[in-house]
Amino acid sequence: MTSTDKDLLHTQETPAPDIHQTDEERKNPFFEPFDTPHGTYPFDKIRLEDFEPAFIEGIRRDKEQIDKTINNPSKPTFDNTIICKDDDPVYYGLLDRVSTVFFNLLSAETTDELDALAQKIEPLLTQHHNDVMLNERLFDRIRQVHLHHRRLTPEEKRLLDNTYEGFTRCGALLDEEGKARLRQLNEESSMLSLQFSQNLRKERKAFTLHLTDEADLAGLPERVREAAAQEAKDEGKDGWVFTLDAPSIGPFMKYSTRRDLREQLYMASSTVCTHDNTENNIEICKRIVNVQRERAQLLGYKSLADFVLRRRMASNVRNVYRLLDQLIDAYKPTALKEISEVERLAQKKEGRQYQFEPWDLAHYSYELQMQKYNIDSEMLRPYFELSKVTEGIFGLANRLYGITFRENKDIPVYHPDVKAYEVFDKDGSYLAVFYADFHPRKGKQGGAWMTNFQGQYINSKGENVRPHVSVVMNLTKPTDSQPSLLSLGEVETFLHEFGHSLHGMFANTRFESMSGTSVWWDFVELPSQFMENYAVEKEFLRTFAFHYQTGEPLPDELIDRILKSRNFQVAYGCLRQVSFCLLDMAYYTMREEFSGDLIEFEHKAWAKAVLLPQKPNTCMTTQFSHIMAGGYASGYYSYKWAEVLEADAFSVFKKRGIFDRETAQRFRDCILSRGGTEHPMTLYKQFRGSEPTIDALLRRNGIRRPHKKK
Repeated sequence: MTSTDKDLLHTQETPAPDIHQTDEERKNPFFEPFDTPHGTYPFDKIRLEDFEPAFIEGIRRDKEQIDKTINNPSKPTFDNTIICKDDDPVYYGLLDRVSTVFFNLLSAETTDELDALAQKIEPLLTQHHNDVMLNERLFDRIRQVHLHHRRLTPEEKRLLDNTYEGFTRCGALLDEEGKARLRQLNEESSMLSLQFSQNLRKERKAFTLHLTDEADLAGLPERVREAAAQEAKDEGKDGWVFTLDAPSIGPFMKYSTRRDLREQLYMASSTVCTHDNTENNIEICKRIVNVQRERAQLLGYKSLADFVLRRRMASNVRNVYRLLDQLIDAYKPTALKEISEVERLAQKKEGRQYQFEPWDLAHYSYELQMQKYNIDSEMLRPYFELSKVTEGIFGLANRLYGITFRENKDIPVYHPDVKAYEVFDKDGSYLAVFYADFHPRKGKQGGAWMTNFQGQYINSKGENVRPHVSVVMNLTKPTDSQPSLLSLGEVETFLHEFGHSLHGMFANTRFESMSGTSVWWDFVELPSQFMENYAVEKEFLRTFAFHYQTGEPLPDELIDRILKSRNFQVAYGCLRQVSFCLLDMAYYTMREEFSGDLIEFEHKAWAKAVLLPQKPNTCMTTQFSHIMAGGYASGYYSYKWAEVLEADAFSVFKKRGIFDRETAQRFRDCILSRGGTEHPMTLYKQFRGSEPTIDALLRRNGIRRPHKKK
């Protein structure tokens, strides 16, 4: 790829979905085979009015297929009950197709109309899911197959076990009263999660810090000022606009010498969805916690955590807390020293009476980092132009696995920002479609994620249906005078999500429900966090880090400073993540109804890992999408669990060469291609030869293993 980031916004000629036009004579594209490259979604033809009839018809067809299964007069078998899919994927796959597009757009490119439709559609989908999972005749056939079946392959056996357990975990064994209550809880839960997400997006996007006095920009580099001016221009305003999107608030908190404005931005960010308005999430969060607890207890578990961890590598609550306690013991002494060092610097500059506050951390950490290592992300940005970073990451995948990427402008996309690529395997065969959606906009949720538009599986004809994967991020936007220039942290984010996409693209299993990222959630972050290691590897940086104006490579001296500063405040960063894990576990290990003060509960729950003063009224819970609406409830520890795995795995590459093809092929064959076909630890041991330990992570972070307590 050679286009500049300014071109990035304009080279895709396919228009975004027009969800406003109407035409009585046109056909609903969801009802037809997709006449597009690789059967990709025809985003240029999809309109708002297409969704509701497609959902309704998709549900009807789903029920028709289930009726065919339960009315089959033949004895229940694996083939006629567990995998009894019709050969017409266009007909019976309608609900999956429309759901995939709808909910991906709801996160990446929503509108008020789409949000309103989601409120209407969500109850229908929840009711249908309940009807399927609580269908006694269907479950009876599944149970019979589970008890009496032919000899199965390991993958077939795992699918059968997953199917049976999936039904039992959705209430199939409950009595009628229990099933009725479970239906109510499921319906309420789905609406609560939807409302939480919509409130969060609206409140975050509604806030802006609009500055008109240049004196308010004190300390900000020219690039940050220009980006804020571009934001103001885009909103039809004079001056400069800062938002709560990471590429905007992050640099402001780091560079601004205006402490009052840093405080204003910090408090705005830390009180999202706590205000007295329609976007307040406090009662929604409390109800989400209680619904999740009651649902788990209805199914026979003491708490949601006990329910969730039944299907996680950690296995139980005790093991999660063991990991978190290990991390606190190992990292907290160093983390306290790190924060103390920043405070001393602030007081040295501002006076002994200076009261250090959370909105001071980023700014004085930056000054400390400059003193110690003379390194700053603004020095690096000119070498991390987005198009070159993309080339570098694609090149890394080629060097490791032999795959190549080729942009295809004939593949429709849902927004002009999005680029679509065909991916080819090392033998030249077609492997996948890859979508890249880079920048913030009003209709997009914050954060970064990978998703599927089509999963991989082998169909009834024996054809390997290849996946369509998408990476959605909120990276620094281009301006009128500069392309998108990334921070090192944004490069790491790109690598992280790209690691997820490799997990999806390399999928090579028989059943879609076990392909790609369809693995236990404390294993799914291994491929993504593994890729982050390359961000500070000199051999990798030398392949793409060239100055966007001069073409000069990133100087060795700067790379050396990056490496020396790699573990700057690493212990504080670890404790911050652990604090989120503690908060998650505190909510979802509850066995009694939660009726207390949400903010007070939060401040107590994570206290032993929080090192900065907790300000009144600040709240993470009301914007903690991962555990309130993102499926990570009782599972946020997965990031730290997977960090242990990926540090251990990358140590193998460090020994044999970070681009070693043989090691990479084994990683692909044992982990990336296998999905959820075996227990995650089995897959990991097939790659590594042994179970992981925390030692590689501690060594990488320069942390000594703590002495065992007597």
